[in-house]
Amino acid sequence: MILEMATSAGDRVVVTADDRSLTASELLDRARAAAHRFRHRSAVLYLGANHLAYPVALFGAALAGVPFIPLNYRLGEHQLARLVERHPGALVLHPADLDVLLSGEPEEGDESAPDAQDAVAVVLYTSGTTAEPKAALLRHRHLLAYVFNTQEFGSAEPDAATLVAVPPYHVAGLMNLLTNLYSGRRIVYQSAFDAPDWLATVRRERVTHALVVPTMLARIVAEVPDGATAQAPTLRSLAYGGARTPRPVVERALRAFPDTGFVNAYGLTETASSIAVLGPDDHREALVSDEPAVCDRLGSVGRALPGVEIQIRSEDSDKAAQVGCTGLVFVRGEQISGEYGGRGDALDADGWFATRDRGRLDADGYLFIEGRADDTIIRGGENIAPAEIEDVLLTHPGIVEAAVIGLPDSEWGQRIVAVLVGEGDPDEIRAWVKARLRSAKTPDTVVFRAELPKTDTGKLLRRTLLADLETTHA
Repeated sequence: MILEMATSAGDRVVVTADDRSLTASELLDRARAAAHRFRHRSAVLYLGANHLAYPVALFGAALAGVPFIPLNYRLGEHQLARLVERHPGALVLHPADLDVLLSGEPEEGDESAPDAQDAVAVVLYTSGTTAEPKAALLRHRHLLAYVFNTQEFGSAEPDAATLVAVPPYHVAGLMNLLTNLYSGRRIVYQSAFDAPDWLATVRRERVTHALVVPTMLARIVAEVPDGATAQAPTLRSLAYGGARTPRPVVERALRAFPDTGFVNAYGLTETASSIAVLGPDDHREALVSDEPAVCDRLGSVGRALPGVEIQIRSEDSDKAAQVGCTGLVFVRGEQISGEYGGRGDALDADGWFATRDRGRLDADGYLFIEGRADDTIIRGGENIAPAEIEDVLLTHPGIVEAAVIGLPDSEWGQRIVAVLVGEGDPDEIRAWVKARLRSAKTPDTVVFRAELPKTDTGKLLRRTLLADLETTHA
């Protein structure tokens, strides 16, 4: 990919960070120099934030034929040490090493990238919201399948620029780099997300495309006064994903960026990024339509991308569920890895991968995600999806964020606890839910918190919240 970019647009600036830039040719030269340094290592571990050195290290590892492994630099020293120990013989790139990569020159005799599409290109550690992080293996063929199925080489307009604020160890950070380089958009990195700076960067760099996670989107729209717009006329597309996004946040964002096309992207680390997308037209139609089915699409993650199949299976029979029925989400396609280091392949005999998400497909193929299967609350023998209750809670005017957890109960098996950020009377909030859902889905207990525990990409840490509730509300 970088060879194609350097050949077709060598003098074009392709990446910008901290007031520094690299052209395609400069990026290739530095990647070749990095490859010379990497080639006798077992892997390259990247411990930095968004930086010009990130694409240099990624492509350098590819040219050297070794896996690239970006680690969560926000982890504690002990946690990082444990991950590093899992990769003996790897070169560890600390923040202090990154500028060195930018000064390298190609070594004599360097060759092009090895022809090994089945080799492991990148190892990404899952966020570990309910268990220990797993090492998801993404091979070159998985990454290329996603890029080739979703992008056209060099198709971007000359002024196109993408702002990337998601961290480099997240699959969205990786795939944003690859897809935008392939399509010809200049990448602008924000090393650490800050909502006012994000808006200022959009205006200063004349950003046309951006991707954020839900917590980022909420903070961005909070910077825009009610009734006002964000004053970002160049921003054509704003994608969001990585976790469930509350509908009120989406609606505020649509009003704050009235001329921007919104895209909700759903995917997993194991699927090499997005597998379903709700596009700009879907957002606009859902916001103004009088048809309930169309309005409801704003709560979906859209339809399958080219090359991806989605199937909903019954939770008790493993057979395909009927249209509109909730079950377990399975996906299949060339970009799907479903493979973990030390754990083998998680694909079934027919190539289907179990996402461990619960969801449903409507008659038009729109996918609605109803939370993780592991999050299901079993109350009185009935399976209850926390997401359904959370969505109702978020329609309450006093509630900003909501998480619904099941705690052990001697009579019902589990009782429903709603943990909320915001304000309100617990009894009134319970009545609010009861009026909109059946009594069995009404929270037994309502608890307020100043904030909810989350990963830095916005995923709720249910395990952490459950442990806290078991201590305080056992």
